[in-house]
Formats: sequence, C-alpha cells, structure tokens
Amino acid sequence: MNKEELFQEILKKQTYLCVGLDTDIKKIPKHLLKCPDPVFEFNKQIIDATIDHCVAYKPNIAFYEANGAKGWESLARTMEYIPENLFTIADAKRGDIGNTSSLYARAFFKNMKFHAITVAPYMGHDSVLPFLDFKGKWVILLALTSNPGSGDFQQLEVGKMKLYEKIIKSSLNWGSEDQLMYVVGATKATFLQNIRSIIPRHFLLVPGVGAQGGNLEEVSKFGLNDQGGLLVNASRSIIYASDNNDFAKQAGESAKKIQLEMETYLNKYG
Repeated sequence: MNKEELFQEILKKQTYLCVGLDTDIKKIPKHLLKCPDPVFEFNKQIIDATIDHCVAYKPNIAFYEANGAKGWESLARTMEYIPENLFTIADAKRGDIGNTSSLYARAFFKNMKFHAITVAPYMGHDSVLPFLDFKGKWVILLALTSNPGSGDFQQLEVGKMKLYEKIIKSSLNWGSEDQLMYVVGATKATFLQNIRSIIPRHFLLVPGVGAQGGNLEEVSKFGLNDQGGLLVNASRSIIYASDNNDFAKQAGESAKKIQLEMETYLNKYG
C-alpha cells in the first residue's frame, strides 16, 4: 500500500485509527479458551467489530512470539484474515546487522505480507537499508517513544540537536517519504510541532493514546497534514474494553468513539 492509497482510506473512512492487536492469551475472555486457536478467534472478532472505524492493524509481535509455534500460527491466520485494503504493521522493533535485517525483512514482508515494520535505528543505516530494499513496503523508525526511559538517550544533546532529531535528519538520506514513517509517542505530543518542522510530509505512527494517556486532540493538532500524515494507535483501550462475552461489541464502540473524534480533527486540522 502506497502513501496515496493510505491517504484515500483515511479520507474514505474519516479516521486515522490503528488498532493494536496486543493479544495476551491471559487477558482474553475465558470462554474463548475452548476454541482451537483462542488468540486468532479473539483477533477475528476484534477485527470484525472495528474494521469500519480504522485504517490499520498493528500486531505486537512479542505477544505472538511468547506463545511459540502456536503464536506464529495465530499471527499468520490473523494476517490472512485482515483485508488487503487495511494497512498492516508488524510491531517487531527489529534492527541488526545487514544480513540479519535482510532475513527479518523477508520474514515479515515476503512471508507474512505485512505492509510495514517498526525498526530500531540504533545500529545505523546499514541495519535499516535491507528493509527499504522491498518495493512498496514501509519502515517505521523509532524516533521519540512514550516510555519514561525515552529520556535516557533519545533526548540527549548531540551537537546542537537532540538525538531523536539527529536520527530523523540522518534517516532522510536513506529513503523517501513513500518508504519511511516515524514512531512518535502520544505522550510526547508537545514535541510534534518540532518534528513536523523537520518532516512535514512523512507519516507518523503515534502510539500511547488511550490507556497510556496521550491526548488525541494535541496529537492531531500538531501531527496532521494535508495528506493525513498520522496513524494513531490504540490497543488496550479498544481490545480490552470488556473481558466478557460482549468484548467485541465494546471494542467496536470504543473504536467508533475514537473514529468520530478523529473525523472532527480531520476537518479542523487536516
């Protein structure tokens, strides 16, 4: 999916919501545990309930890896179930030497058919470029994250700029705005104005709205551009809106509420 196709989905649905499929088998409703593949059954019902209110899904790979071979099967079935017009992100946070990155890229882009993958840029350009070799796929670089420890390194002064600014500016030489997105945590919304001054036209993946307390209006005000430019992720606040038999219905209601708010901001700030 290219940038224009993603933007058209945002316009059509009037939403830039990404639903995080952080599916923990210990948290899903107990009645699903009787299913042959409880994780997939949970994801399937969440997707059915939220598909009209979002443009993307983001499985957090750790939740599937933790279940061993069965987890990978659940992830594969989930990917097969998501329609092609929905943007899919492997939240894998990979980043290693070049030949290893090439294998990671093949695993998620060719075998699993994700549109995008999150990548840690700490090892530099040669750890990122193998992901960019796949035509039509996206790399989402970790730039400024929501966790408290982000201040340990990401905001350190490097010459006359912060490290996260250095990462963004350096990476502009690696790929185009049709290949690169950046992770900016919703709890760092006040930094978005500065980030937009560096990358006014790139897409940003913004986690941290919902359970983590990020402010959607602030994120939208400083992050939206005339091509959408935002994918705002919500995970727990949607998929765990209920732990009862009505979990899917409640997930859909939570997603719809966010979508309606986003529709307002698209008209106001987009």
